Amino acid sequence: MKLIVGLGNPGREYEMTRHNLGFMLIDRLFERSGGRRFRLESNAQVAQVELAGQRVLLVKPETYMNLSGDAVRPLLDRHGEGLPANLIVASDDIALPFGMVRVRARGSAGGQKGLKSIIEALGTDDFARVRLGVKPDHPVDDLSSFVRSPIRKRDLELLGEAVDRAAEAIETILTEGVERAMARFNERVKSESDASSEFKL
Repeated sequence: MKLIVGLGNPGREYEMTRHNLGFMLIDRLFERSGGRRFRLESNAQVAQVELAGQRVLLVKPETYMNLSGDAVRPLLDRHGEGLPANLIVASDDIALPFGMVRVRARGSAGGQKGLKSIIEALGTDDFARVRLGVKPDHPVDDLSSFVRSPIRKRDLELLGEAVDRAAEAIETILTEGVERAMARFNERVKSESDASSEFKL
C-alpha cells in the first residue's frame, strides 16, 4: 500500500501555520476520499482510504517535525513493505514562492527538517515528494519563526488553491506516476534576475 505522509507539528497552536501545509494537504485528501476517521499508530495519526482508485494510508506524524522519520519508518515497514517507492511525502518549502507546488521523484531535504529526518531513518532520499511553497514576500530575520507563524488571512484563498493543486498532483502520482505529475504541475521559479524586486532571507 502507498503511504502519503504530510509533515507538520501537532497541536492547535500550529494548525494554520506555514510549517503545517503537509498536514493541511492530508486533511484535504481525507475529505476528497470520504475518509471516516484517523486513528493513532506508531506516533502518527493515520487513516486508510481509497484515493484515485487505490488503497492508501494517509499519515500525519505526531512526533514534531524534526523526528518525523521515527513515525514514518515503522509505518512504511508495516504497510508499504519497507519500500521507498511506496512513499509520498508532502511538506512546506521555504525556497518556493507561496502558493507554488513542486513535485520531485527524489532529492535532498533542502533544509526541511522533517524530510531530513525521514531520509536519515530510511537511509535513502529516493522517494517522491510534493512541496508547497511558503517563501516570504518580504525580508524576515528568523525563518524558523516565520514558518511557524499563522498564515495571513489575505493569503488563505491562494493557500486553498495550492492545497487543491497539490492534492491533484498526488492523485496523478498514484494513477500516472511521478514523472507525469512533474510535467503537469511543476512551474518554473523566477530567478533573482527575473524578479521585479529582490530581498535577502
